[in-house]
Amino acid sequence: MKHIPNLFTLINLFFGCIAITYILQNGIIIVNDEQGTQLLEIPEKIWLGSLFIALAAVVDFLDGFVARLFGATSALGKQLDSLADAVSFGVAPGMIVYQFLRLSYSSEPDGVEVPVLMLMPAFIISCAAAFRLGKFNLDDSQQFGFKGVPTPAVGLLIASFPLIYWYSESPAAVELMHNKWLWYAVIVIVSYLMVSNLPLMALKFKNFSVKSNLPKLILLVAAIIAGILLKWLAVPVVFILYIILSLAFKNKTT
Repeated sequence: MKHIPNLFTLINLFFGCIAITYILQNGIIIVNDEQGTQLLEIPEKIWLGSLFIALAAVVDFLDGFVARLFGATSALGKQLDSLADAVSFGVAPGMIVYQFLRLSYSSEPDGVEVPVLMLMPAFIISCAAAFRLGKFNLDDSQQFGFKGVPTPAVGLLIASFPLIYWYSESPAAVELMHNKWLWYAVIVIVSYLMVSNLPLMALKFKNFSVKSNLPKLILLVAAIIAGILLKWLAVPVVFILYIILSLAFKNKTT
């Protein structure tokens, strides 16, 4: 019974590995538009990688719930959880950014021959995730508030980008993803947010008081409205709002 939560954790890791497989499948492909012009694209199946990152996040939530349900929390489970998260929400998202950087450079003249060195910064995200998880394991004070953005939040943010790229109704958002500087900015910002000590709220309810849970309730309502109006674009919007609310209600998140 004590290893049931660990099984959930390993399923998280399993989904993360599947996500990486889909993200790297085929690489950049050449397509033709209606005029016969050749265009470069990333394979649409990359969105399946996003799906498995999301599934890993669901299982990541459940393993903690199951551990408490069975009273089977353990030091081994804590370490396994971080190892799985490093793959599902560190390596896999880094691969997504790597693919989008390739696409951005491929959209430029002679961009197909881009030096690998220019794509390597994508894996700073993976390193920052591992650093954040290691720091989290040594800090017992982050039960109802985080120091830095949790890796699953960053993983879900980056997993939303392929879905926005393929299914967004905003041409401007899609075009923006062809800009390499956007991806370098994403790398710097999310990596900093993970390793920083910014006081950010954990989405756990200590009680049912509206006053003490106000930032979480605002975020929940905003997420529902944004999801209806913006669809997949809602994910980065809610992520930014999460940061803003955490800092605005800092006394309630620490």
